[in-house]
Amino acid sequence: MDKIRNSSTGIVKKLRAKSYRTTKKTKDFVLGVFIFVVLAGCVYTILAPIIGILSLSFMSTGDLFNPMVFVVPTEPTVYNISNAVRLMDYWPVLLHTLVYSLGMGLLHVLIASFVGYGFARFNFPGKKIIFALVLLTIIVPPQAYMTPLFMHMRFFGPTDINLINSYWSVTILTIVGMGLRSGLFIYIFRQFFKGLPVEINEAASIDGAGAFRTYATIILPNAKPAMITVLLLSLVWHYGDTFYSGMFLRETRFIHVAAQGIFSRYINEQGVAINVGDAEQLIAQMITYAGVLLVIAPMLVIYAFLQRYFIEGIERSGITG
Repeated sequence: MDKIRNSSTGIVKKLRAKSYRTTKKTKDFVLGVFIFVVLAGCVYTILAPIIGILSLSFMSTGDLFNPMVFVVPTEPTVYNISNAVRLMDYWPVLLHTLVYSLGMGLLHVLIASFVGYGFARFNFPGKKIIFALVLLTIIVPPQAYMTPLFMHMRFFGPTDINLINSYWSVTILTIVGMGLRSGLFIYIFRQFFKGLPVEINEAASIDGAGAFRTYATIILPNAKPAMITVLLLSLVWHYGDTFYSGMFLRETRFIHVAAQGIFSRYINEQGVAINVGDAEQLIAQMITYAGVLLVIAPMLVIYAFLQRYFIEGIERSGITG
């Protein structure tokens, strides 16, 4: 009887184990399908507009009015691209925008790294309160204080200097840590420097290096991932910024401003009225899409070359989400 009972118990355990494995495989399969569907939906949501822009940018007029053409043009052409380059005055405007964005990015790296190093390595009265105010600049949208910010630059200093439509306005804001996303950049450097061993500073101090020399010759060269991350983020955000550039540099022509005027400039060139369903309007829309593609392309190229350093900097700074 004991042998029969033990044998029955063993069979039951095997059946239960088999049932558990089958259930687990079913749950894993269902979960995998669900994750795939969610990710596929996210990818489609992100890529669908880009695919549409890419398709229309190289689509000819014949493809536009051909009901059989959906995404891939049968008669691809660079007509839209060439017209967008001409209407935007693309190359001079792009060069000006990149120089401005890169200059602000380098200034952000210099200022944010210096401030972030101070928060990470030094203790001083009110440190926590000041850092909380830095974090507050990340949370509070700049639109909430845009009026006093504008008035401050319109009547700057004791002599009420007008800094509107001057690069000094955005430069001064960046230097004092109130530029575009400056709080976030300070936070990135602070987190990165806190991850570096304190023994580096102690060894430098024993060798006779002061705080500034340690920062310039030892700490900063080891912060290349964070520097590239901040530089890339600042470059991209200044490149497409409409808030600060629209408020302080309204008379300056940036690449995104040039792209916004493609439609009206083309319509004015053709001398036609804007009517819904008009063929010229549809062509103007395709040229506008080509202009959008030209705006996006430089940032994609830059990110393609720097993505490894960008991801490394994000990981080492401890920023998630």
